[in-house]
Amino acid sequence: MKAATLGPEQRAQALATMAEGELDILVVGGGVVGAGTALDAVTRGLSTGLVEARDWASGTSSRSSKLIHGGLRYLEMLDFALVREALKERGLLLERLAPHLVKPVPFLYPLQHKGWERVYAGSGVALYDVMSMARGHGRGLPTHRHLSRRHALRVAPCLKKDALVGALQYYDAQMDDARYVATLVRTAALYGAKVANRARVTGFLREGERVVGARVRDVEGGGEYEIRAKQVVNATGVWTDDTQAMVGERGQFHVRASKGIHLVVPKDRINSTTGLILRTEKSVLFVIPWGRHWIVGTTDTEWDLDKAHPAASSADIDYLLEHVNSVLGVPLSRDDVQGVYAGLRPLLAGESDATSKLSREHTVAHPVPGLVVVAGGKYTTYRVMAKDAVDEAVHALDQRVAECVTEDVPLVGAEGYRALWNARARIAARTGLHVVRVEHLLNRYGALAQEVLELIAADSRLGAPLTGADDYLRAEAVYAASHEGARHLDDVLTRRTRISIETFDRGTRCAREVAGLMAPVLGWDEDQVEREVTHYEKRVEAERESQLQPDDLTADAARLGAPDIVPL
Repeated sequence: MKAATLGPEQRAQALATMAEGELDILVVGGGVVGAGTALDAVTRGLSTGLVEARDWASGTSSRSSKLIHGGLRYLEMLDFALVREALKERGLLLERLAPHLVKPVPFLYPLQHKGWERVYAGSGVALYDVMSMARGHGRGLPTHRHLSRRHALRVAPCLKKDALVGALQYYDAQMDDARYVATLVRTAALYGAKVANRARVTGFLREGERVVGARVRDVEGGGEYEIRAKQVVNATGVWTDDTQAMVGERGQFHVRASKGIHLVVPKDRINSTTGLILRTEKSVLFVIPWGRHWIVGTTDTEWDLDKAHPAASSADIDYLLEHVNSVLGVPLSRDDVQGVYAGLRPLLAGESDATSKLSREHTVAHPVPGLVVVAGGKYTTYRVMAKDAVDEAVHALDQRVAECVTEDVPLVGAEGYRALWNARARIAARTGLHVVRVEHLLNRYGALAQEVLELIAADSRLGAPLTGADDYLRAEAVYAASHEGARHLDDVLTRRTRISIETFDRGTRCAREVAGLMAPVLGWDEDQVEREVTHYEKRVEAERESQLQPDDLTADAARLGAPDIVPL
């Protein structure tokens, strides 16, 4: 099945079409929950629109720990229902819905106390495995195992000998969160959803008390659209309260933002064949394998400053380095850090002031007729959140609507992925690419890798790697703009690829080359190319400056020194 193309023409057509008639469902917010909601609605046969003020996944959904997991630590909180639900979703994603994007990843949990800790932690991990397999999903993952200290040090030589008395090893899963959302959006578009990024909701249409649609501004072209819909779903994450304010309603719940930062370091800085999970005084710390890198995170602190560009301060970075170095034989330094990113978790406000105590469960509400709000939750359970949001919206529709079917709807690129993976050596021989390049494409695009290969077949120059970002081919920059909805240089370097956090120069070396590749697709002249490059360089400069600041206030001020390429 050929995927929908999200190029400039398709975006313009989508906005025009949404404004022509009345949709059944209009979803506001292009993160994982909003994209999932659009897919759920359109695969029930509902006419569906999806709008996002910036880029797909530009908020929380591109700045997570990149994990698809059941939430092992929630077992300790006795939140069995949340863990059971997340483990089912993990299994579905690994085995059926997105095997090209979601991959198993091992974690080592060092034990620091003899006797009781092995029994206590071991019983929790054993229950985790049993709950996974009991739902019929997860049998493809190895079960946990107990390791002696000697065995653990063979698996993870990076650890200090006195940092553990033994260890447990278990499996979860990971993905590229921004790429996953872009694929989710394309899947929704394939089934007929009209989707547009850089399309900002400026207000809601009302008839009396009822919400009957939204006013949408095309941030790129400047046009204004009135998009009417029988039901509008607010899936704007940490912006939920701001979006609710547009209807003048206080809302039935509040969403607070918790900041989590992550460090990206080269693979050779930590000598291990497995990821690590470590306890901290507040939560847990992950060291996650990430291609030729490691991701180290995360923090959990309240954030009430700029939501679009949360900033990592020097104190945040020091916190992570201090905790990970407490178990590493060769400590990490600031010079080892290639990339830093900060994201905001949307947490449902509870009675406790500590953000780590706020609920990770989700809530769906219908605060006024015509408007459904979905908030909270975690990345892994986005599909359940989407189902609940559409179920709530459907109750108010005067028509019979089918039940949710997304449990059986693979994302684009999944169908045929395993067969192509088995044929990767033949594909490499046919295309002249190294088999490692073919594997890279298959694990990013699945069966859609063939569309990228078609670009290379038409222009062999696109088969060369990007300067200073050797992991990515020039064709991927073109494909991001022509097929994946990338509108700006920042979209490609930060979300369609991860060059902004995977290189020490943070993408500045290849910025002009990538802008030049995007230009013919998006109709840029030389002036626009220059603007894109200048903006990106200023963004990197502002981020570096923010990461030298001592606290959130000064870091936020430094990060805001670089304006968005498109003012919102």
